[in-house]
Amino acid sequence: MNFTRWSARLPGTQRRAAARDERSSVPSARAEYAQPETGPHPPDGDPHSDTHDGPGPDPHGGSPAGGPALEDLSARDILGRLPALVALVHGPDHRIAYVNDAYTAAFGPRPIGATAAEAMPELDELSLLPLMDQVLRSGTPRTVKSRKVRNGNSYTVTCTPVHGTDGTDRKQNRTPRNGKDGKDGRNRGGEGGVLVYAADVTDHAEAAERLRASERRHRETAVTLQRSLLPQELEQPDDLRIAATYQPGGTDAAVGGDWYDVITLGAGRTALVIGDVMGRGVRAAAVMGQLRTAVRAYARLDLPPHEVLQLLDGLAAEIDASQIATCAYAVHDPNEGHLVYASAGHLPILVCDEDGTVHRAEDPTGPPLGTGGWIHTSGTIALPPGSTAVLYTDGLVERRSEDIDEGVAALGRALSGAKGSPQVVCDRLIRSLGVTAEHDDDVAVLVVQHPAREGADAELFHNASLDLLGGIEAAPRARAFATGVLTSWRFPVELCDLGVLAAGELVANSLKHGTPPMRLGLRRTDRRLIIEVTDGDDHLPRRRRADPADEAGRGISIVATIATSWGSRRTPGGGKSVWCEFALPQ
Repeated sequence: MNFTRWSARLPGTQRRAAARDERSSVPSARAEYAQPETGPHPPDGDPHSDTHDGPGPDPHGGSPAGGPALEDLSARDILGRLPALVALVHGPDHRIAYVNDAYTAAFGPRPIGATAAEAMPELDELSLLPLMDQVLRSGTPRTVKSRKVRNGNSYTVTCTPVHGTDGTDRKQNRTPRNGKDGKDGRNRGGEGGVLVYAADVTDHAEAAERLRASERRHRETAVTLQRSLLPQELEQPDDLRIAATYQPGGTDAAVGGDWYDVITLGAGRTALVIGDVMGRGVRAAAVMGQLRTAVRAYARLDLPPHEVLQLLDGLAAEIDASQIATCAYAVHDPNEGHLVYASAGHLPILVCDEDGTVHRAEDPTGPPLGTGGWIHTSGTIALPPGSTAVLYTDGLVERRSEDIDEGVAALGRALSGAKGSPQVVCDRLIRSLGVTAEHDDDVAVLVVQHPAREGADAELFHNASLDLLGGIEAAPRARAFATGVLTSWRFPVELCDLGVLAAGELVANSLKHGTPPMRLGLRRTDRRLIIEVTDGDDHLPRRRRADPADEAGRGISIVATIATSWGSRRTPGGGKSVWCEFALPQ
């Protein structure tokens, strides 16, 4: 141990001048630390004692104002004046040889010669006894940081090997200057010991704990905000079964901006959304909430997926140009049997057929939201009855040790063997991909099943359609067709009458303002009746108040009054669709 390095911190002492005669040297620290009595003082007349009448340095290396010179201090004197806790033990059973005043003040007096296991319970609280055994065997110092004892204080402790502490002749057991005696570097003379040096770091530990508590509160706030902005209850369309799971990252991972949503668009169509804000904490969750709200607003316009992402791209740049987000937006139409989707830098949608074959929605994929300058396009992927689609964020498949494509492939394999309800599939995918409570990233998963219906369940779902050729006979034919279909579906008379009236008004509106081809479609599910008319004109109707003298302009108002809901949208190939829904009695 280099006591000279410590001497500058002792009260009443100073380091010897750098220009001291090279022939002089500091005598080795004496070994009185093994004795219980107080170390000796320099006798009168010692050439190294202070003989100056006033302040100022001693020309022989003494300290100012009557303080002892460094060479006049024994190891006991130096260790005794340290503010840190110091204890010296020797032998394999760690018998106490010395404790300094600071140690005694902290834990009380310790009997010299007793074993540390019996007389120093604080070492057991600090889990130091096994470490001291290791230090004694290896001859290598070891340090443990910020360990707490019962009195509430925290200490950083260094255990240093000390040779020749058994009271034998120091000259016989003296080691070379390099500290080694033999090829393995261990001291072969005398019985070894351990010097325990404990620095009180209670203030630092408490500050660190306050910081960790602050970080925990910040994370809990972000998690609470994140969960509050996600759908509290998923909408359940008639034709699909849907479940979702959100799992925040572990305690060491900041919460991100993953989100999902399910939006019913009317006429049996459903929008599915998955997204991820590339940020962490409350700010990312707040941006996510704004984007999710915007998606729902744009979805109500019943726009194609690529147009929704185009609008969202501009909004993301306005919200926060530094926050990049990915998003996949898909629309399911039960009459078409597939998903129409668009992706802004998001991972591909996976679809598993009933036989276990997994398909990946590859193109088109544009850059993330907020980058601007890109024209998004829509693609399609089949979603036949009996199939399952999965939308997910990168936390599910991304691992630092492997390429993300390998994670997507692993997800495909897990999806191929996952059976059961959508929530069961969610849980199985989470487990199969190794996502735990300590995962290093947020995970959001949206599972969509298109069930294959048979028997009595299939009887609740029917479709019927009629092509309208135009002319004055089109409206009577449409009303007659609707009457026959609704009667065959065994609806109540009142509902049949309302359905026929709505179908007649929608067809009349299309005949007056639309262009061929025209079609009337009727669809029933287990919860609603849907009436839809399509034509080749892309001008959307709007509800207006007709004047008493007007002979037309009341059709849409009548439909909006008698139906549960109504709406219109442009169709991908050009033209429009106008629809209305009636809730069935349960």
